[in-house]
Amino acid sequence: MSEKLKVKIKDIEFASPVIAASGTFGFGVEYSDIVNLDDFGAIVTKGISLLPREGNPPPRIVETPCGLINSIGLANPGTDAFIETYKDIYENFPTKVIVNIGAETGEEFLTIIEKIEKMNVIGYEINISCPNVEKGGMMFSEDPNQTYSLIRHIRNSTNKLIITKLSPNFCNIKELAKASEEAGSDAISLVNTFLGMSVDIETGDSRIGKLFGGFSGPAIKPMALKMVYDTVRTVKIPVIGIGGINSGSDAVEYLLVGAQMVQVGSAIFKNPQIAFDINNFLEKYIERKGFSNIKGIIGTFKGSRYE
Repeated sequence: MSEKLKVKIKDIEFASPVIAASGTFGFGVEYSDIVNLDDFGAIVTKGISLLPREGNPPPRIVETPCGLINSIGLANPGTDAFIETYKDIYENFPTKVIVNIGAETGEEFLTIIEKIEKMNVIGYEINISCPNVEKGGMMFSEDPNQTYSLIRHIRNSTNKLIITKLSPNFCNIKELAKASEEAGSDAISLVNTFLGMSVDIETGDSRIGKLFGGFSGPAIKPMALKMVYDTVRTVKIPVIGIGGINSGSDAVEYLLVGAQMVQVGSAIFKNPQIAFDINNFLEKYIERKGFSNIKGIIGTFKGSRYE
C-alpha cells in the first residue's frame, strides 16, 4: 500500500484511512479467506457486552431500495468468550483491531475494558447509543452530561485509543461531540445508524422482529456527511466519518469536509473488496490532484464561501 495513504490518530499510525465498521465485519477472521485484511487501516469488532446476548428476534435485517434496516440487538458471545477466542488470534493479526463496546451502566463499560486491556488491540469504540439503566433506560447519547461522565471514567481507566461513536438520533450531535472531547476522547466516529422502520403491507406488521431498527446504506450519506462537517468544525480531535460510503468518491467527500478517516459498513456486504477499491481510488485521486499524500485532501472543502 502506498505511503501516501498513511494517517495518524493519537500516536497510532494507520496504513490506510479505511476502517471496517462495527457489526459488518464480525471479528475480522470471518473475512480472512476472501479479503486481504491489511487493505483496512483497522477493523472495528462486532459490539461486545459484558455478558453473552442472544440479540433481537428474527427477522433481523430487511433490505430497502437504498439501504438496510437491521435489528441485531447486540448479539455477541460476551467479554470472557471474546477474550478466550480472539486473544491469541489478535497477537499476529494483519491489521489493527479496535473493540466496539456496548453496556448498560458505566461500571459495565469499565469492567469490559479492564478485562480486554491486555489484549493486542489498539483501543475502543464506545457505543453510547445504549440504554443507561442507572438513569431509567435513558441513552447515554441523550444527554451530553452523561456522555461526559462516561467518557471521563473510561479515559481514567485506559491509555489506549478511545473513539466515541455518536448517534444521530438523540440530542444535538455537536454538543455530544464537544462533551466527548472535553472528557478525553481521542476521536469521534459518526454517524451510527438512523432509526428506521419497514412495514409489510400484506400482514400489516413490521418486516423486522422489532418495531424499529438501524437504517444504514447509501440513503443516509447526505445527512451523515452534514453531521460530520458540523462536528469537524466543533471539535479539535480527529473525526471518523461513517454513513453510506460505497465508493472511493464517497470516501473523498468525507475527507474533504474534514474527516481524518472513514468507516465502511453496509457496502462490505455487496463488495468485500471495497477497502482495496477505495485505497486504489484515493491513490489515483491524490496523484491526479497533485498532492504529496492524503493530508492534501483532508479538510479542503470550500465551505466557508457559502457562509
